Amino acid sequence: SFLQLLSNVVLWDGIVQEDTVRDLGLSKLLNRYLLLKLLNTPPGPDNIEKCNKVVACLPERWFQDLKSGSTLPELVNFCQHLLR
Repeated sequence: SFLQLLSNVVLWDGIVQEDTVRDLGLSKLLNRYLLLKLLNTPPGPDNIEKCNKVVACLPERWFQDLKSGSTLPELVNFCQHLLR
């Protein structure tokens, strides 16, 4: 349900200011709740599928101006989880 909520929050991008959507979706929802659930899920196909769904709902335009090998500050913890 958190993943569906994140997807719904991201749909507001372009309607509501980007900073507000990123703060609500990434800083508050992903980093506070969803990441905690992902960290407590055993490694395996289920965890990978959930991570793929998180990545799939993020707008590509948020990443257009980033340098290669970098990410959004709000996604640092999620990226560290992916690397593990």
